[in-house]
Amino acid sequence: MKKIVALASAAVLGLGVAACDSGAENAAEEQAEATDDANEAAIDQAEDAGAITDEQADAAEEASEEQKDAAEDAADATDGGEPE
Repeated sequence: MKKIVALASAAVLGLGVAACDSGAENAAEEQAEATDDANEAAIDQAEDAGAITDEQADAAEEASEEQKDAAEDAADATDGGEPE
């Protein structure tokens, strides 16, 4: 599970840093949201299959949300905007 979150985080942050204008910023934020959604789906599957506990699922979902927020803040910063 940590591997999935770490891989997704690296991809999202990479896109956030690469964004250099408003269109790219929006694309990076959309990618961050899509990655977070995919992470949550994978977490839900693992929880439903009994591979992780409810507490582990909650922690993983919180970590995914924090990574999404960080990626969105990074995207905001690329065009000189303020993080939301």
